[in-house]
Amino acid sequence: MKGCYVLLIELKEDREILFGRRRRQYFKKGFYLYVGSALNGLENRINRHLSKKKKLYWHIDYLLQYANVISVFYIESTTRMECLIAESLSKKLSSTVVGFGCSDCNCKSHLFYGSKKKLLSLINE
Repeated sequence: MKGCYVLLIELKEDREILFGRRRRQYFKKGFYLYVGSALNGLENRINRHLSKKKKLYWHIDYLLQYANVISVFYIESTTRMECLIAESLSKKLSSTVVGFGCSDCNCKSHLFYGSKKKLLSLINE
């Protein structure tokens, strides 16, 4: 199965997180949406994100050391759609984590912050 996914994530306390050896980012406690794609195994990618034991590779891996995925949404597709979804979310949400999860594209971010109610309403549109 190939496609795109969105993770609804809860971070239960404010936290500064180090990504690799260079970048530190402060995260407010609350809810986040992360947009990603997996054109070589959607189920495996989602299961990897749900696992607590994994090698830290992507930006999201570092955040998920301290946060929990509370919902997963996905779309089966053979084309890369995460940038379209991220762009749509960035127009509707003012709070993004700039540069997060988008090192291989021109998006501002693939991680968005907001109230649980607001984030879920955007996913269900």
